[in-house]
Amino acid sequence: MKSAIPITTLFLDIGGVLLTDGWDHHARKRAATHFKLEWAEMEDRHQLNFATYEEGKLTLEEYLSRTVFHEERPFTQDQFREFMFAQSKPYPEMIELVVQFKVRHKLKIAVVSNEARELNAYRIRKFKLDGFVDFFVSSCFVHLRKPDADIFRLALDIAQAPVEQVVFIDNTPMFVQIAEGMGIRGVCHTDYRATCARLVSFGLPNGDGVVGESS
Repeated sequence: MKSAIPITTLFLDIGGVLLTDGWDHHARKRAATHFKLEWAEMEDRHQLNFATYEEGKLTLEEYLSRTVFHEERPFTQDQFREFMFAQSKPYPEMIELVVQFKVRHKLKIAVVSNEARELNAYRIRKFKLDGFVDFFVSSCFVHLRKPDADIFRLALDIAQAPVEQVVFIDNTPMFVQIAEGMGIRGVCHTDYRATCARLVSFGLPNGDGVVGESS
């Protein structure tokens, strides 16, 4: 059933929604195996530095110097960086859905994402996210990270949209709950069909005749 208040703006995450996570636990595990690194030490150093890196207060070179290249290695930073970037893969169905919604419902599309600058820039360029996203509220640009509610307040200020006209899609339940606590309607993304059905309930059908039906 359509919502009485029309949705005008879509906030969404990148990692876990449009693309795979850029540098998550699984990617770091693969890197440790590939480069024969001591996993526990690398992960400890990552945990100490990653929030600062995602907030745009460390460059990738500085982050890698602290987490991997604090001692001599038989591989270069460029080789490690190339491996990091190669972990990103698209979810074409979700990208197409957002593109379709932008056209069909004339939605304003904004990314609200925790990502480090170099990886974020690579992912935007590689997967042409700037072709349909109107603006990026990335942690590395605004020096705020989810779960800080201020990142949502900033996105709302930039969008100039009332909270009741905004939907937020994220695969992290806590982040969705924080947005909902501010009055933003939330979708906890688990898979394409479930997200489509949830959006239908907000009055945003995508034109697929089977979407929204019970499975």
